[in-house]
Amino acid sequence: MAASSDARHPRTSTPRLRPSDDSSAREPHAARAAEARTHADDETRRRGPQAEAAGRAAESTAERRPRRLRAAALVSRALPALGLYAAVRGLGLVVLAVWAGAEGRSPHQLLSARWDSLWYTDIAAHGYHWAGYQATTHTRGAGAHSHLAFFPLLPWLERGLHTLTGLSYADAGLLVSALASLAAALGVFAVGERLAGRRAATVLVLLWAALPIGVLQSMAYTESLFTALAAWCLYAVLRGNWLTAGLLAALAGITRPSAAAVIAAVWVGAALALWRRTPGRGRAVLGALLAPVGLLAYAGWVGGLSSYLDVQARWGNGFDFGAAYARFVGHQLAHSPGAGIGLLVFVGVVLWALVACVRQRQPLPVLAYTAVIVALALGAQAYFNSKPRLLMPGFPLLLPPAAWLATLRIRRVAVAMTVLVLASAAYGAVWLLGPGPP
Repeated sequence: MAASSDARHPRTSTPRLRPSDDSSAREPHAARAAEARTHADDETRRRGPQAEAAGRAAESTAERRPRRLRAAALVSRALPALGLYAAVRGLGLVVLAVWAGAEGRSPHQLLSARWDSLWYTDIAAHGYHWAGYQATTHTRGAGAHSHLAFFPLLPWLERGLHTLTGLSYADAGLLVSALASLAAALGVFAVGERLAGRRAATVLVLLWAALPIGVLQSMAYTESLFTALAAWCLYAVLRGNWLTAGLLAALAGITRPSAAAVIAAVWVGAALALWRRTPGRGRAVLGALLAPVGLLAYAGWVGGLSSYLDVQARWGNGFDFGAAYARFVGHQLAHSPGAGIGLLVFVGVVLWALVACVRQRQPLPVLAYTAVIVALALGAQAYFNSKPRLLMPGFPLLLPPAAWLATLRIRRVAVAMTVLVLASAAYGAVWLLGPGPP
């Protein structure tokens, strides 16, 4: 009777992560691979040294084939989640198009030619310097700002697509974001499945798609590109693929400054590998050394850390451990109590989610990544309305509610997700049609 009661009333505490079940799938393959290697060694001894090179090539091919099969299997398992993700984002775009059309505005322009999107297309078209561009500054609206605040990977991809396809730089930016958002959704699924199972991973992808500002994933911004690199880097760290993790972290370092969170994940993972004397510790060290290369290279090209910080200061950006944000919240509480209370609730929800991640016993590299994302978002002295955007790559914050929702009946999950998706589509349209930047 107690068991049936528990089944009817699932616990509301944070579900702890189950160990990955990859080992059960790996053991039969490992046995078959060992048997095949033994047979190949016997054949090599019988046939002599002339067959040794061919044997090594065949073994390399045999090792690569399981990787391809694992990748194909992962995509196959993720197809429902990817389909739902595309449907959620597609609905958001339809609502935006209808709403914008009713106001006589262009949804294409809203997605590809406003705010940061314009800076990225300028860099894609002209580079960081061109005739008439003085002292690395360019005026858009009020004040002079530097293009150097915008990292180069997205403009490089926009320029590459423009060269290959003839698309405009703006359309190339939209295509990059569309492809990167699917790659990000697959990476989010891969991390979620490894930590909490397939059902929780599917819900995790849906929650990430249905964020209130999820429309950003369809804009010519860096959010989708960075989240894709971060998610796959975390997946590589969890699997112990250190060189891949280091390379992805290096690419994140030329995408946006929050790459510091990705670098932290690689470093924490590598430190754990060294402490636990895990096989492949040398590769862990190489991955850790490779991880910050992109961020350091870009900061060095700008002129060093002090020059980069000066560029950010011109934009009013910096890191003051949240002092400016606290003053802003205090001002809102004094002059607009409703808005101030809303900001306090927002901060409280973010911190609760971070604590829930710890209670869920997420792996330390994932916790390090999430903690740095939260610290950079809440502790930055920047445009305050951008806090939700800065938190968007912090998808592990959504894993505790995803794991809990995965324990409910499918009908309840469907109702909850439908409400979230519709609210996200409406809010995204209203927000993007508003006057301020994200």
